[in-house]
Amino acid sequence: MVISDRCDVKSEENIEEPQTEHTTENLLKKQHKDRTQVIPVDTSIRYLKSSAYKETYGDTFVWEQYRRNHKGAYAPRKTRKTCIRGGVISTGNPCPICRDEYLVLDHRNIELLRQFISPHTGEILSYSKTGVCQKKHFELVVAVERAWDLGLIAFDVPFREFDLDEYYQKGATKEPKS
Repeated sequence: MVISDRCDVKSEENIEEPQTEHTTENLLKKQHKDRTQVIPVDTSIRYLKSSAYKETYGDTFVWEQYRRNHKGAYAPRKTRKTCIRGGVISTGNPCPICRDEYLVLDHRNIELLRQFISPHTGEILSYSKTGVCQKKHFELVVAVERAWDLGLIAFDVPFREFDLDEYYQKGATKEPKS
């Protein structure tokens, strides 16, 4: 071992080995946040039917339990642009679709798409209600419209029958003028 008088040169005694426990934890965190791996749609459909999905979400929609963190008393009008930047989750509280890598937005994944469609009007719920980031909301809109075009999702508005006698008086008919 050579001892140097220079202060910018470190001796071998001061150099520490990296701790393996912390590096494995960091590696696991990076793998958990990594979103570069493409999950097939079939895997996502099977996930929605699995016990792991039921354990995580129960009978509620994916977006119902989500609450976005924000500063101040009032939530911002728009959600964030995207949760994933450079293939990695860049926020501490990602949107409901970005946080679960097995939720894949595709026109064939009908069970997931139905969670984002209003049962009363048949319209796609806004991102301010669901908390989905704007990028995933755009993908959601594309997937739902593609499913509508292919006939995979149909929304039938119930027909309401009206009693027209309540609106028009009986015997009050107009006679044509001659």
